Amino acid sequence: MEDYFIKVYGKLTGLKKSQISQLEKLYRKKIQANQIITFELAETIAEISHEINKEVAIIINRRGQIINITVGDASSISLPKFKNVREGISRLCGLRCIHTHPDGSSKLSKLDLTALAGYRFDAIAAIGVDPESKFSKKFGDNPKFADSIEIAHLVPGKDEAGNLWRIIGPTTVRKASLEDFEKQLEEIEYEFSKSDSLIISSDEERAILVSLQTQELSDFQTKDSLFELSQLAITAGAEVLGEVVQKKATPDSATYIGSGKAKEIALLVQEKAANIVIIDDELLPRQQKTLEDIIGVKTIDRTELILDIFAQRAKTREGKLQVELAQLKYLYPRLVGAGLSLSRQGGGGIGGGIATRGPGETKLEIDRRRIREKINILEAEVEQIKAQRNYQRRQRQANKVPVVSIVGYTNVGKSTLLNALSDSDVLVENKLFATLDPTIRKIKLPDLSTALLTDTVGFIQRLPTSLVAAFRATLEETSQADVIVHVIDPIHPACNEHIDTVYEILVELNAYDKPIITVINKSDLIKDESVLDELLDKVPNPVTISALNRKGFGKLLIKIQQILAEQKTPELRT
Repeated sequence: MEDYFIKVYGKLTGLKKSQISQLEKLYRKKIQANQIITFELAETIAEISHEINKEVAIIINRRGQIINITVGDASSISLPKFKNVREGISRLCGLRCIHTHPDGSSKLSKLDLTALAGYRFDAIAAIGVDPESKFSKKFGDNPKFADSIEIAHLVPGKDEAGNLWRIIGPTTVRKASLEDFEKQLEEIEYEFSKSDSLIISSDEERAILVSLQTQELSDFQTKDSLFELSQLAITAGAEVLGEVVQKKATPDSATYIGSGKAKEIALLVQEKAANIVIIDDELLPRQQKTLEDIIGVKTIDRTELILDIFAQRAKTREGKLQVELAQLKYLYPRLVGAGLSLSRQGGGGIGGGIATRGPGETKLEIDRRRIREKINILEAEVEQIKAQRNYQRRQRQANKVPVVSIVGYTNVGKSTLLNALSDSDVLVENKLFATLDPTIRKIKLPDLSTALLTDTVGFIQRLPTSLVAAFRATLEETSQADVIVHVIDPIHPACNEHIDTVYEILVELNAYDKPIITVINKSDLIKDESVLDELLDKVPNPVTISALNRKGFGKLLIKIQQILAEQKTPELRT
């Protein structure tokens, strides 16, 4: 029997060694396949639960083996992730959870029922612990502690109340132990085999978002960043179920948010049937691992979420190459020496979902040497891309064609503007990072000269350094442009912060000294004229437009032509 089979988990503070030993001995017991639990086993865990005034849970597989024993507090219990469970959205997991309620009531709580759905348990049962046996005495029974039991199992689809389960009981524990559980389970699985629907699809990402508000951050900054995280999560394909903000002067070195808050989130995950937690910052590898151990579901950070979106959006060989390099640089410190394999499937699927997608091989075995080798190979290929772009740039310069680079915060309307100016059909979506691969189009200026218009990935607060490094060959197009067109969204509440973010990245790319035209998009939606006046005073070379309604383009093209003329850049006449 493996080591984790003989360990008692959970809140053991206050338990006597004899009580822990008594729980450990339960691993030796085996339950018949046709029993949900034996009466004797129920009495044992009920007695211990009564002594310590804490919930006790046992997890039993279909062979009748107890594979996990966890102790909670007086009213709840946090279950861990379980190894070697049956996978697939059309299958139950092959485990049942039996736990105690020391307050005497066997009524299954909302947390119990959402855990049933979240884990896809064969069944979940609560034993009401009552040394007076008030419930059982009504039926002529007189147990010592295990007074009553309520059992629930999943059903296909939902009932009229929107529930995914059927509840049996309450009844006496003795009676429940005599029911043919194996037959009941066969009937349940037969119901599922005839139905197209099941529980919560494991392909659906159901997310809880978590933000840490340190003393440096205002309420507005925290709220805005969390909203942006929710937009990122939706873009990645997740359903956002809830948000948690932890106010703490500095991040906790072990768990980032503090172990107490992590345990609260673990309960929220069970209550909401979430299967992923997303942290609004970049975590240290040890923090990520500790949080996953406490919370019990996949936990990723902001960087990993953005990398996942990039993996979904990359279409060209160049884009895929740069995303893979960024992913490996991020994963390197997290997987070194772990002896793990990284399943990298571009379209998701089994083992897929947020933070598992990528454009690389179907299966990439990860260890220190091979990661390093792969990074070196990809970096060499990125250098080749850089050389190719330098060559193309020299060719454009030789042909005396000026380059205008569109930049801006993500989802401000850059691609809409490019499409309108060049009569193109670049993908436009109301999602973050809708455009990833660089786009170059020809445009005509008022004097009939030609310029090249480039559109690349949108900027964002805390753009991962691994992405900036990997995409430097692409982003450097901006630093080599003759004019930069900076598109802003004036109606966004964090407009000023977004402007500052773009400027910071332009500085990092050595492009801030370029002539900048500021395009105030959606200007027709501005209600407060003072907002527009403030922007006109703040930004360089402002031009107001509405890309969607194609208004103001003439002014913009004239401004581009004027600045190019001031630079005395030779232009190609057609």
